[in-house]
Amino acid sequence: MPAGGKPTVRSRRLGAALKRLRLNACLDQEHAAEAVACSTAKISRIESGTVSARVGDVRMLLDLYEVSDVDERQLLEKLARDSNKRGWWMDFDAGQPVREILGDFLSLESDATYIRTWQPVLIPGLLQTPEYTRALTDASPDVISEEAADMVVKVRQERRRVFEETGARFAAVIWEPAITGRMPSPTVHRAQLAHLNKMAKQPNMTIQVLPHTEWAAARVSRAFVGLSYGQETSPEVIVVDAVANCIILEERDVMASYVHAFDTLRSAALTRTESMAFIEKVANSIAAGNEGS
Repeated sequence: MPAGGKPTVRSRRLGAALKRLRLNACLDQEHAAEAVACSTAKISRIESGTVSARVGDVRMLLDLYEVSDVDERQLLEKLARDSNKRGWWMDFDAGQPVREILGDFLSLESDATYIRTWQPVLIPGLLQTPEYTRALTDASPDVISEEAADMVVKVRQERRRVFEETGARFAAVIWEPAITGRMPSPTVHRAQLAHLNKMAKQPNMTIQVLPHTEWAAARVSRAFVGLSYGQETSPEVIVVDAVANCIILEERDVMASYVHAFDTLRSAALTRTESMAFIEKVANSIAAGNEGS
């Protein structure tokens, strides 16, 4: 059983994929159970993610379902190996509520090979400097302790480190007010924009600014993150910001609307080169003690 006695994100993803492949092969759970010499009840629990599937069982099921794509097989076998893997965030004393709220998202983000995000108000979390993150926690209407605020910064910076190690592709569309909006400190503002442009120069990164005049495009969706895995470029998971947590959407029929939203935003945004020039211009306009425009 997955760690903690309940489905993990990885076990759910694996189970959903195995069920989809079984149905595509026009086979029932009895066929699957016979192939791995287990009960149909266990196949049902594997497909629901409540039981971890062994790598050997996954290989036999993929053979039965005639899955020949090497990348897909490797991805599903990796999910089986890592289904009970301890998340890096468990090493941080962030409290049980934070782990429950963010654990699923952090697990999904850590495994992603392509991350796309739309942020109309804030700099994307993976691109934030520690000082910017701390300014956000200090400005939050929620009253939190110094220790809790420091922990938020540490967790976000560890997210950055994990992301940079994976080499995942990253595409962000950021609305202009998130770039030009006043921050408590001009120093923090300039440093954040400088870091943004530094990251934009990485070959796996695409950062685009949506001009504030493109309000029609900006209203297509609230902030969201789309996550893709393996060779698949279309998102398999959408994460939508909420007030106190995040909402994870995995239904395939909702993916198309978010793909369309992101394509709309990218089309309306400045090009990658134009965006870098714009961010640099804003950073240079920020004089000490004056946020500029």
